[in-house]
Amino acid sequence: MANDTSVPPPPPPDGPPSRRDGTRIEAGHVEPPPGSGKRRLLPRLTLPGCWGALVLACLSFTPSLLPRGGVLQGLICGISAAIGYGLGVVAAHVWRAFADRDARPASRRSWHVLLIGAVVLFGLAFGFGQYWQHRIRGLMGVTDYNVLTAVLCPFIAALVFWLLLLAGRGLRRVYHWAARLLGRRIGPRAARVVGWILVVGVAWSVFSGVLLGGFVNAANEAFSVRDTQTPEGVQQPTSTLRSGGPGSLVPWDSLGRQGRAFTGSGPTAAQIGAFTHHSAREPIRAYAGLETADSTEARAERAVADLERAGGFARGNLLVMTTTGSGWVDPAAVDSFEYLGNGDSATVALQYSYLPSWLSYLVDQSKAREAGRDLFDAVYDVWSKLPQDRRPRLFVAGESLGSFGGETAFSGEADLRNRTAGTLFAGPPNFNTLFREFSDDREPGSPEIEPVYKDGRTVRFTDDPTTGFPPADRPWDGTRVLYLMHPSDPIVWWSPSLALSEPDWIGEKPGTDVLGSMVWMPFVTFWQVTADLPFSTGVPDGHGHTYKAAYVDGWNAVMRPSGFTAQDLDRLREIIQPQG
Repeated sequence: MANDTSVPPPPPPDGPPSRRDGTRIEAGHVEPPPGSGKRRLLPRLTLPGCWGALVLACLSFTPSLLPRGGVLQGLICGISAAIGYGLGVVAAHVWRAFADRDARPASRRSWHVLLIGAVVLFGLAFGFGQYWQHRIRGLMGVTDYNVLTAVLCPFIAALVFWLLLLAGRGLRRVYHWAARLLGRRIGPRAARVVGWILVVGVAWSVFSGVLLGGFVNAANEAFSVRDTQTPEGVQQPTSTLRSGGPGSLVPWDSLGRQGRAFTGSGPTAAQIGAFTHHSAREPIRAYAGLETADSTEARAERAVADLERAGGFARGNLLVMTTTGSGWVDPAAVDSFEYLGNGDSATVALQYSYLPSWLSYLVDQSKAREAGRDLFDAVYDVWSKLPQDRRPRLFVAGESLGSFGGETAFSGEADLRNRTAGTLFAGPPNFNTLFREFSDDREPGSPEIEPVYKDGRTVRFTDDPTTGFPPADRPWDGTRVLYLMHPSDPIVWWSPSLALSEPDWIGEKPGTDVLGSMVWMPFVTFWQVTADLPFSTGVPDGHGHTYKAAYVDGWNAVMRPSGFTAQDLDRLREIIQPQG
């Protein structure tokens, strides 16, 4: 007994504790009861990751720019929770590295605390979220509310979270597999680094090249079929003043759906005369669709040739309109221009994509740039060769991606002032070159939602033209350039930089239709505003990305027609956007 020869147990291995099969236990994992014999149906979770997921999921209920339904809120909540989970896992790993300690399983008590905290915090966040959404709907006059989707919101969030978590675990498995293969030829540290680079690169290539590319191609095919249709109530024009009509150089069938809607509608001379109480002219509308010619430059030349054939350069007012992606021209923009010009006007536009505005906004920027530049250059080439006393007043306009395309024909404020009689852009995307220049170089003290650029001598901004165009105490002579942009328009304010940096417009006094309780949070605000994009036009006029009646006062300021009273403008707003 005194000479005990038993061998002492070996020291524990370095690193996290191991199971009997030799695999490591990650920090915070929940182990199944011993001997249960049941296979795990759900992926294991770490405690730090769960706390991160809970925090960002709760923050996702904070207000954004537009009212959100339950399905959309569930999607945002699930994405935010997945991001929070990843951040929690990374934060725990970094802390252990600095503390020089190994991972260890979380205690049962820690999981109980998490469960209680999740019930309390998520319940409060959900309740406050419903309150904030109610207030946003009140600011915008939105009455729709679906109780069922609101109830389903947490379940949708959980589903999205698990799907993203499983996708992440799948990528991690691929990484381990790649690192093992590389470890046979290079050192383990280099194998881990190269493995991550390979996995991230392949994942991004698959997403951008296969998934995103396939989605865009499928959408392009679907909307190209829709482009062959004609909107209900639209008839081929019988006037020689319209593309697609008698004598036109552009066949009716080549105009596309939006081109046919543009040339086959609009106010007549009689309707304009009834408003102005003067003898009015029939407006001219020229257009070229994607099927009209193979290139943007050729389509621009065809549209301008048809404009010249119809006598567009002999009118008093000539408008170059850059369309949105699908070729859509907002009727409110052109109708207002024609009414205020008493029909003595001509408008030219062309199509550059089949995709709808919100999708073109993401993938068709280069096409919009070419369309805006080629169309204006083709018009300006003919216009500039006319005798000065026979030239019409030349205007430029565009909404959303159309404003981006319209801007590309000009180098800056002086170019807009020297080569046009006036410009009206509505809902400019945040990446617009000139818009960003004017906004970033604004006068100190002027807010980003309504900046003042160089005393407002040429360029001005407003969210509601009926209330004026600041700065009201400074002259606005010569050519006028006006931007219409709502504080609640996600097209105007969305930017990739939202993920990691706070923009000025959130830190400043909010606009009239944005809650003061909206704050910036890393990642969360970016996903919230991103989710607002597809639904930006689903709100009443005067909010979000919906610009209708504002065109009346906007064009009245830019064109400066004579003889119209405030009551006349009220009547025209009712014509452009009837209040029903």
